[in-house]
Amino acid sequence: MSNELIISVTEEGSRIALLKDKALVEFHQEAEGSKFVVGDIYLGTVKKVVQGLNAAFIDIGYEKDAFLHYLDLGPQFSSLQKFTKLVRAKKITGGKLDRFQLEKDIDKHGKIGQQLTRGYLLPVQVVKEPISTKGPRLSCDLSIPGRYLVLVPFATSVNVSKKITSSDERKRLLRLIQSIKPENFGVIIRTVAEGKEVADLDKDLRNLVKTWEEGMTRLVNANPREKVIGELNKTSSILRDVLNESYDNIHVDDKKIFDEVRNYIQNIAPEKEKIVKLYTGKAKIFEHYGIEKQIKSVFGQTVSLKGGGYLIIEHTEALHVVDVNSGNKSNREENQETTAMSVNIEAAKEVARQLRLRDMGGIIVVDFIDMRSAENKKVIFKTIKDEMDANDRARHTVLPLSKFGLMQITRERVRPQMNISTKEVCPTCNGTGKITASILVSDQVEKHIDHLLIKQNEKDLVLAIHPFLHAYFTTGFISHRLRWYFKYKRWVTMVKDTSLAITEFKFLNRDGEEIEVAQEKSAPALAGD
Repeated sequence: MSNELIISVTEEGSRIALLKDKALVEFHQEAEGSKFVVGDIYLGTVKKVVQGLNAAFIDIGYEKDAFLHYLDLGPQFSSLQKFTKLVRAKKITGGKLDRFQLEKDIDKHGKIGQQLTRGYLLPVQVVKEPISTKGPRLSCDLSIPGRYLVLVPFATSVNVSKKITSSDERKRLLRLIQSIKPENFGVIIRTVAEGKEVADLDKDLRNLVKTWEEGMTRLVNANPREKVIGELNKTSSILRDVLNESYDNIHVDDKKIFDEVRNYIQNIAPEKEKIVKLYTGKAKIFEHYGIEKQIKSVFGQTVSLKGGGYLIIEHTEALHVVDVNSGNKSNREENQETTAMSVNIEAAKEVARQLRLRDMGGIIVVDFIDMRSAENKKVIFKTIKDEMDANDRARHTVLPLSKFGLMQITRERVRPQMNISTKEVCPTCNGTGKITASILVSDQVEKHIDHLLIKQNEKDLVLAIHPFLHAYFTTGFISHRLRWYFKYKRWVTMVKDTSLAITEFKFLNRDGEEIEVAQEKSAPALAGD
């Protein structure tokens, strides 16, 4: 199994594709100068405290105030408040916590008005990017993610990822981190830390502490709305989260980004440096690796399955709906249950891929083809659950199929869903839905031929037309071409061009160059047409 990361850099930003066995499994777009990314820490100002919601609205520079719920203040909020005041008063420098006296945890059943007032300044971290009409969602339970570890200021505990199942390995990692972590910092040990040496973990921890201290140095003189600690760019954050031993190649088509990626790889995984390669081919990198075609085929409303079935994906304000259909698969199986089972298994794998690919979050309802067998329903549930547990980094919950054949999935939503238009404007009607009356095409062609042969005195004129028009102009005892010869005493060569729409045509000179002619464009219908 091959895993590749393809990075395309344009003026608008970067496009990042993750391929597994040449199939697209994740796609990300990063706009140039994007702000309010998950993980960014800002110095926010309390604009409004809403007791009824037990929440506050915070100004961090977005057009809409960000949302901060009481439960997102975090247990150590009192310590954060105290530390922020001392830093801003320059009584603590460098962000070190070794001599800082932690405060008691706040009451988890408390009220927002007990902690915040209008105009109050506090560091806040983006946990959800702006989505639709909503502003960012914030937290004061700050954390700084690294390659192997996550640093949690003002905490004291060390926690290990649940995906590390070996009891001996969990004990080893706990013992190592507890021996090297700074005072008054908590640490979460990530799954990729399994089997790593203390030197790798210590290096990662030192980098995270350095990031924290640099941010706190900026906090001293930071203005409201200012970013204090910035998350890595999208490319580096993806590399940090997904890079593992299974990745074979990282292809980049921009020298600057290539150098940045290579330097980042040298920092987090020096042994993987050679997999970073600069693409210099003539074709665009996404075209070369077949990604553009995959994007067009997998982001549409209808997604085809290899076995003949297909999915229909609909989005509403409240949830996403996926309908599974058998298509022509039903013609090739022995009975209805076999057909349903075959299509549903393939659909389950594709649904898991689509959720990850489109970064769909919230509530997802999947309408599988009805099956009678309870065992078959369990197999479908296990298939999609295993696929998501193995590959999807977002937190999710999958429920078994209901008696109506519906499966409910919830998936963490931290950024807007990836939407890519797979439809193109018709070149013939320009999106109006109306074209010039086809019966007039022959008159237009003859008018241009008359102009080119008589007024411009063109020699060896070539007319490129759709095959249907070609048949119309060349059939009959006295064809149009023959009539043109009798009239102008010159032959007009006609060639078929399937790339043209049925009412399109173009003229070429003796050198094969296109001759500019003014073709009538379709216009929107007027009221009353």
